[in-house]
Order: sequence, then structure tokens, then C-alpha cells
Amino acid sequence: MIRKYLTAAAVALSLAATTIPAMAQESNPFLSDYTTEYQIPPFDKIKTSDFIPAIKAGIAEQEQNINNIIRNRAVPDFDNTILPLENLSPILDRVSAVFYLYDGALSTDEFAQMSEEAIPLLNQASNQMILNDLLFQRIKQVYDNRTKLGMNKVQQRVTEKYYRQFAEMGAALSPEKKAELVKVNDELSRLFIQFNKNLLKATNDFKIVVYDKEDLAGLPASSIAQAAEEAKARGLDGLWVFTLHAPSRLPVLQAADNRGLREAMYRGYTTLATYGDTNNYPVIEQIIKLRAEKAHIMGFDNFAQMMTSRVMAKTPEAAENLLMQVFEPAVKRSAEEVKEMQAYVDANGGNFKIAPWDYYYYADKVKQSKYNFDESEIRPYLAVDNVLKGLFNTAERLYGIKMVEMPNAPKYMDQVTVYDVQDAKTGEHVAVFMTDYFPRASKRQGAWMEQMQSCGLYADGKTRRPIVYNVGNFTPPSGDTPALLTLDELETTFHEFGHALQAILSQAPYRSLAGTNVDRDYVEMCSQINEHWGTSPEVMKGFAKHYKTGEVIPDELIERMQAAGAFNQGFTATELAGAALLDLNWGKHNGENVNVPEFEKQVAEKIGMPEEITYRYRSPYFKHIFGDDGYASGYYTYLWSQVLEADGWELFEEKGIFDPKTAASFKKNILESGDTEDAMVLFKRFRGHEPDVHALLRLRGFEPKKAAKKGKK
Repeated sequence: MIRKYLTAAAVALSLAATTIPAMAQESNPFLSDYTTEYQIPPFDKIKTSDFIPAIKAGIAEQEQNINNIIRNRAVPDFDNTILPLENLSPILDRVSAVFYLYDGALSTDEFAQMSEEAIPLLNQASNQMILNDLLFQRIKQVYDNRTKLGMNKVQQRVTEKYYRQFAEMGAALSPEKKAELVKVNDELSRLFIQFNKNLLKATNDFKIVVYDKEDLAGLPASSIAQAAEEAKARGLDGLWVFTLHAPSRLPVLQAADNRGLREAMYRGYTTLATYGDTNNYPVIEQIIKLRAEKAHIMGFDNFAQMMTSRVMAKTPEAAENLLMQVFEPAVKRSAEEVKEMQAYVDANGGNFKIAPWDYYYYADKVKQSKYNFDESEIRPYLAVDNVLKGLFNTAERLYGIKMVEMPNAPKYMDQVTVYDVQDAKTGEHVAVFMTDYFPRASKRQGAWMEQMQSCGLYADGKTRRPIVYNVGNFTPPSGDTPALLTLDELETTFHEFGHALQAILSQAPYRSLAGTNVDRDYVEMCSQINEHWGTSPEVMKGFAKHYKTGEVIPDELIERMQAAGAFNQGFTATELAGAALLDLNWGKHNGENVNVPEFEKQVAEKIGMPEEITYRYRSPYFKHIFGDDGYASGYYTYLWSQVLEADGWELFEEKGIFDPKTAASFKKNILESGDTEDAMVLFKRFRGHEPDVHALLRLRGFEPKKAAKKGKK
């Protein structure tokens, strides 16, 4: 999103400060530089009432500094026009970084109420900058003369990025069109707030109460214990309560023998935020209409065309072409998987046709039968603390960094752990990393990474290192049992840390190019490739130890896990590609006569979605594309990035997963480089060729693996 690029970076010149009363500065921590180690926000001093005054002060500071740029009579150049944009408002940078952290991970009722005022103000700050014609004309002048002003290649890229982003956000529009765009953006901002508010409330409101212990048959003991604790917390001692949070929902769908319980959970999830006062259908209808209007204002035929023009794909057709290359073989494979599941049902006395709420359950049964593998066998070896040791050890072996816990560092919740990321050889500070892994009512579903501070130059002319965090909703500890992760949660831990590594290791000199500030369809490569180390035998043997006995995970269990790993890939790829195709089709909608469930049905019929599989996310809880514009007409990027990931991982497999030369090349060309060069150039420099879609088909098992080269083991 634009706030990543244009309100958070650096400038090495004096900027005028907004006049703020001394008493306000003392009481509001956002209004002055943090004095904490590494500029970690002083969370213990931050109150909800601090946000609005700080946002308003930041907007005033930004406005004054924009005026300073505009009024500068010198010929526009990098130092007097582009560089100041990197740090328009330090106040706004500080407050927005914490605001967006809390908005996802600590959205209490008080905070949520405040955010309804805050988000329009933050949107105003963006509009104030992007739609300022005098500012844009100076940027354009630097852009037009970028090869004549003595700038180096990275400075030219920063200039090009600012020009492109301003133009993409409407800076080149007529005053009348700009006014229309501001109105649309303001309304979309309001709708995003409502969508997220509805989704959070609907998720927290839903529950399934189980009264008979026999109905819990098949569920792992940890899930039953968690449900009992949830019931007790709700005043229902002696009963069991299941929710839509993933650690509660997924075990029911995967392991509950009671088909009615599975169906209740499935229907609860797939009708989430579709009725009552949390119904997101009307919200989506308005979002689709406004997005179509926004695309037309910007000169595009539709929203998907506008969004894909800004990234590697360039067109919706190119994105759809990639998706269908994966979707069609995935559907074919899923049909084979369903056939095997139906055979299992029939052979075991079932008298029904496989339905969507049966998929996880019978996929697991077939996997157990075919590969003698039950995922519950793995969980006792995946205590979260051990997984993190394996995760951090892998990063140290590959990239030469170590994680040193900071027990006295500021934190926004007791469950948060803060680390000083250091160079393993010299002890030099590299970054701050925070983890927040377990569910709570104030936290949204899912897992994500973000930065509170990126690397690069700051207002004092000094370079700072990043402050990065990972947030998750993993299975929490229960009684004397530590948090034991599922295989999916194991992969998610490595995935989100892959994002973190791209920020932690970034060496980009300017904040607008640093870390994950790269094309949306490139950003998932680092996270997805990092998942592979989590289930590699060499890595697992180092961290996967039984939480009771300390026994190292047996080789034969890893072998069975890997053999079973190719199973159900049809389902996984089908639901992912299906959701991505739904997203792109929403982006091409003309905004007229929107009927959400009917449109979903039409897209499913058009693409040939199997009836046993639904979209990974149905629209009312598809936060990626309706919670903001972040992944809108861009959910396909997960698969686009998987092509890059699969191709890159084949090189590690060929050379060795800890091969120093390959790791050094990946670190230099991918993790450290950020957006300092074109993504395709960087990938080709690492891999030696353009991305090969067949690498993904081979990884998924839809095509045979490459034959090993002679001389290779």
C-alpha cells in the first residue's frame, strides 16, 4: 500500500517542525523521537487517546514540509525534491506504524471506535500528498531529467518509483477528476473499516457448543482441552466450545468423526459475515461499485486492469493465464483425490457422497491409509519453542544472523517476544524482531508480517535498522501441554519469517526501496521459499523433539510425512487458484447489479470449480481483497510467487539446501536488494534464467521431477 512507500523513509536535511506545546509532547509519546533502545515504540506509555492528536499533528507536519518542497526556488533535483519525500512526517510515521500494528493485533473495542476517526484522517494525509499538483510537477521535473542530474542508478529508481506511484494514485488527473477520486477513496476507506469490523465481530460471535463427549470422537486431546478451556472462559464449565479461529476450526474439519459437527463448522465458516448486523454482502456491493468507478477515473476499463498494470504481471490476462496453467491440472488431480476418498467412504460403510465438509477429514483418512501417516503423530514434536530454535538456527546457517532475546524490551502484550537480531560473527545489531503467535479476541484471523521501522536514512542523516514483527493465530498452550503446532502452522511460522528476513536483511539505502517494498507479485517469493526448510529432514532432525521425552523425530516418520506431502496437492492448488480467479473476476466487474453469492456461483461454474471444493476464502471473509486494497486483483500473486519459489528451490535442492554459495547469492540478490533493481533482473541474477512455471507443476507433483544430473546424489 502507498503508506509503506510514501510516509516512511528518510531525508538528510533539516525539515521544519510543527509547533507542539511542551506538555503535549511530554504526555504523547508519538510527538517526539523515542528514547528507547533501537527506537522501539514505548508501548507502556501509549494510550488510545494519543492516536488522534498525533495523527493530526503528523498531518500538519507533513503539510508544512510539502510546502517547504514546493516553495524551494532551486531547480528541482533529487536532494531538494525526492529525498525530502522520504521523511515528510516523522510523527505520522511513528503513529501510523503502531496504529496499523494495533489495528490487526490489538483492536480492542476502544481502539476500534477510535480507528473510525483515525483511518479517514490517515487517508486524508495520503490524499494531501498524492494529489498536490505543485508537488507532483516538481517530481515530474526531476523524473524527466533523471539521466541528466548526476543521480546514481538507485536514486534514479527512487525517482521513478515516486513518479509512478503518484501517477498511479491520480496525481496527473484534472482537478475535477482528483476531487472525484478523493471522494471515492474516502468512501472506500469507510467501507474497509466496516468490512473488517463486521468480520471480527462475526468471527468472535460464532460458537459451536458440544454437550456430549461422544461427539468429540476423533479430535486430538489438545483440541478437546482447548475447547474445554474456551467453554470455561464463557461460563460453560463441563461443556466444549469451538470457534472459527483456525486452531479450533481446522482440527474439527480434519479429525472430528461426527459428520454433523464437521458440517456445522464448515457452514459456520463459509457463511461467516453473511447475515445479521455483520452481513458483509452490502459492503462488498458498494466496494465493487466504487472500485469500478475508481478505475474509470484513472483511465482504465476495470479495476483488475488498473491493479495488474503496476506489477510484474502487467495485465489481468497474463495473471489468469498463469492461474489456469495451475488450476486445470490441479482440478484434474483433485478429481483423483476425491475418487480415492469416495472409495474409502464406500469401503467403510458410508452411504453418502463426499461433500465439502468431508474433504479435510477423508483426505486425512486416505493419507493415513495410503501412506500410514497421521498428522497428529507430528504435533508432539512441534513445540513452538523448539520450532523457533530450528527456524533461527536455519537463518544463522544460511545468512549468518542470530536471535538474542530482549526480555526488558518494550512490548504491546505479555505474549510478545522481542529479539535483537545480530550478526553471528561480530555481534553487530542487524534488526529488532517481534513475535506474537496466539489468538485473542482483539486479534484478526490469519498470520502476517509488517515493519514498524524499515532500514534506510532518517531525518538526522543516520541509517537505522528495521523493527519487524510476525503475528499469528496458532494453537495455544493448554494446561501443562506447551503450544504444539500443526504442520500447517509449522509452514506458516517459516513463511512469515521468510517475509521478516527480507526486511531484516535489507541493505537498500532508501526506505522506499527497502525490505518488502517490492512488487506485490514478487513479495511472496521469500516467504514461500523459506517454508521448505521447515520440513526438510536435515532441519527437522535439529528441532523436532518430543515435548515429553525429548526424543528426536524418527527418520521413518519424516519419510512418511514427505511421502504423504504430495497428497492433496490438487485440493490445495484448486482452492488457492480458485480464490485468485474469483478475485480477478471481481476486479473485472463493471460495478452494476452486484449480487455477491450469485457472482461467486457464476465464477465457479465458468472456471470449473469442483463441487467438493469451495474457494479458499468466500467474499464476505476475503479480507485480503475487501479489507483494504492490498491484495485486491492481486491474490494471484501467491501462485505467481510460487513459480519463483519453486524454481529457486530447485536450485537449492540441486546444490544443497545449505550450500554457502547459493545461500549467499539468494541473500545478496533477493533478501538484501529490496526494490533497488527490477524484480526480474534480480531473480535472473540469482537463478540464471527467467521463472519456469513447470517448476511449480513439478513441485506440486503435477509433472515428473527433473532427472538428477550426472554426478549429483
